[in-house]
Amino acid sequence: MTKKVLAVLAVFAFVASSIGYVSADTDTKSSNSQLAVLLPESDGVATLDSRRLLNQALPQILSANQPMLNKVNGTINKIKDETGLDMRQFSEVAVGIKSKQVSEKEIEMEPVVLARGTITSKALIAVARLASNGSYTTEKVGDRTIYIFSPQEIIEKNKPKDKKGNSMFDKALDKMFKQLSREVALTAYDSNTIAFGSVSRVKQTISNSPRISNDVLSLLSRSPNAIANVGMNLPKGMSQYVGLDNDEIGTNLDSIRQMQGSMNVNGDTTSLSLMARTQQPTQAEGLEETLLGLQLVGKGLLGGMKGADKKVYARMVKNMEISRQSNEVSLNLNVPQADIDVIIGKK
Repeated sequence: MTKKVLAVLAVFAFVASSIGYVSADTDTKSSNSQLAVLLPESDGVATLDSRRLLNQALPQILSANQPMLNKVNGTINKIKDETGLDMRQFSEVAVGIKSKQVSEKEIEMEPVVLARGTITSKALIAVARLASNGSYTTEKVGDRTIYIFSPQEIIEKNKPKDKKGNSMFDKALDKMFKQLSREVALTAYDSNTIAFGSVSRVKQTISNSPRISNDVLSLLSRSPNAIANVGMNLPKGMSQYVGLDNDEIGTNLDSIRQMQGSMNVNGDTTSLSLMARTQQPTQAEGLEETLLGLQLVGKGLLGGMKGADKKVYARMVKNMEISRQSNEVSLNLNVPQADIDVIIGKK
């Protein structure tokens, strides 16, 4: 039960690393924006319409692999059966990421997540407390109570002794908790919105700390109808953090100051979008030329390969649209569902 409850909390930050959206109406757009502006000062932000992701996007994208879709739905149903929490009741999520340099070539990301839905905050917190078997502490910030859990300790305490969890959800949790600090804080932001993440970030969210800047929020306006929409300021010298040498690609990466990305599902087509903004137009020109060169090389390498999936990848590289306007370089790709079926279909 504990892993399932913690999974409900972890899944929002974990899936936010995936970029996806479908067309939305004005109310959805406004609602997502309202949740994002509540975040504390952050270097990156992501918004997720989790209800649409589960009810619309995933069923289409996974339509050629029914066992995989059944596994996703089965996991959601199992969480509901064992905890009483229905993940489909969560309508939207906003994630704020703050970077912190811990060494010359290493940065850590401190997350805070706001999740809103039809389920009440009190109900969710009550279930989490019960499932932890008392493995939590509390702190008071004003009139709010913060519950502080040690997820690794709880998971170890409740882990089956005879076998190691190999499910997709187990692996997702392991990855998620490795990236979180040792303690995870949880509190009610309002009657149907919870906040969770590192202790310091949750405290910032419910205090009078500075809010997320318009500079970061404005990146989301490029795809205002997104189910999941990501925008971020990149740290200087980004190439050193990803292990790139001081070559052309590393230079291009270091020139990028902001990035934004999204994915759209419209009819039988999935659209991927990525934007990189540099300080100077000349840097954007160099980035565009590098991407066009990589596209040319990719077409040559994949073009001669056999196999249906390789042909799909070749078409994707060929159909990728790379463009530049001033100091912004955009990459757009439309993938028909028939090609997605080839890639994701049951082998």
